[in-house]
Amino acid sequence: MSDLTDMTEAMVERFRKGFDRARDNGIPEHTAMTLATVDDHGRPAARTVLLKDMDAGGFVFYTNLGSRKGRHLAGQADVSLVFWWRENEEQVLVDGRAEPVSDAEADAYFASRPRGSQIGAWASKQSRPMDNREEFLARIAEFEKKFEGRDVPRPEHWSGFRVKPRRVEFWYGREFRLHERVCFELVDEGWRESLLYP
Repeated sequence: MSDLTDMTEAMVERFRKGFDRARDNGIPEHTAMTLATVDDHGRPAARTVLLKDMDAGGFVFYTNLGSRKGRHLAGQADVSLVFWWRENEEQVLVDGRAEPVSDAEADAYFASRPRGSQIGAWASKQSRPMDNREEFLARIAEFEKKFEGRDVPRPEHWSGFRVKPRRVEFWYGREFRLHERVCFELVDEGWRESLLYP
């Protein structure tokens, strides 16, 4: 159970309005978000992942738990996210903690994926070295055969995380770089809203 407080309705609505504008304006991969993690030595790493769910509890993505990011999260759950909707000149920056989703959530999302993606989750040793592409293709064929004629179950090494925010900033581009920045920070009494200089 998290000790971080859910986002307010106003925060969720503000995010959803920006997300919907990005979708409605045809921004490619509007679900894309940069995820920054750190390793056991405090060295940062960033990559793009896709948002798969969002509610007052946070922002959800899925991954192979043995991947580089999965290993980072096992040791250090503090992360940052950045949504950058360039054509709309909008960003959302999130600092928080990544917490595992429930098995039921992970099972439901995995079941909704295309079969090829499900097979890929079994075949890929994500972020691990491989000798050649043929090795990966052989593993795909192996699992296609294994699950032929039946549903593909979610592998134990594949699940999701919900990033529960401590800080959320909404950034709106303005002429002459006079940007608008609206920040929500979690303090002892709850969420505090403030404006920031650009």
